[in-house]
Amino acid sequence: MDKKNIDEMPKKSPLSLQIDLQKFEKATDEEKKQQDVMSESVSFFRDGMRKLMKNPLAVGSIVVLILIVAMILIVPHVVPYSYSQIISVNGKRDKTASNMAPFQYSEKEQAFIDEGGEVFPHIMGTDEMGRDYLVRVVYGTRVSLTVGVFAAIIVLIIGVLYGSISGYFGGKTDLIMMRIVDIIYSLPDMLMVVLLSVVLREVLNIDQYPALQKLGTNMISLFIVFGLLYWTGMARLVRGQILTIKQNEYAVRSPEELSASIFFPTVSALSLFPQRCRYRPRSLRKVS
Repeated sequence: MDKKNIDEMPKKSPLSLQIDLQKFEKATDEEKKQQDVMSESVSFFRDGMRKLMKNPLAVGSIVVLILIVAMILIVPHVVPYSYSQIISVNGKRDKTASNMAPFQYSEKEQAFIDEGGEVFPHIMGTDEMGRDYLVRVVYGTRVSLTVGVFAAIIVLIIGVLYGSISGYFGGKTDLIMMRIVDIIYSLPDMLMVVLLSVVLREVLNIDQYPALQKLGTNMISLFIVFGLLYWTGMARLVRGQILTIKQNEYAVRSPEELSASIFFPTVSALSLFPQRCRYRPRSLRKVS
């Protein structure tokens, strides 16, 4: 590259957040044409929503999840039974209300109905102790969703951070970090869940935190166990995406446009991977 073109590159201000264009040289017109993308420019959110709506299985799963959440929020306010309540009639325990089929009434309940009373039906029947199955299923679903949501958040945080570091640095760092992932993959899941749950149950002290006491030691142990064991898949996924991004070609605006502004979202990837752009570092290109 001749000295004239080098002088055309604007100099970077010491106080500016721009990249230093003096370290890059212009790509040829042929290289620019190779990078032209003939498609509508959309945000990541819109692109993700489009792909989501094209997947009927994903859309159906979201609908089912919304219905489940609505059920666990509404049912406890509609059904007059509690989680541990044993069926009773006129304030007395009904021993004949055990193991009833759905929408079946016990002898005492039927007699009470014949006298003009009202009894809420047992939509899913009762268990051997005479407790309503529907309410117990709803409360159990609450616990399952709570564990799933909090575990997913922990997995997301650990997996994204770990995979990003591994993919970005590469080399020996990536090799060592991925071998650690392989070791965790080789551990038997159920055995580790049981062992870690027992250990954490003894170690955790939540007496000083009233908010955590409502969840209980067992619940918190499950959050931590699932988060520690199941982040490996997310880490591999993120690492693969980072490695792909490192190999992509990137374009930046002209030097005149770059010098007129402090920050451009289009150069975020360039700042991470300057070797893959239209303005190539001079150190990576032969000068004739």
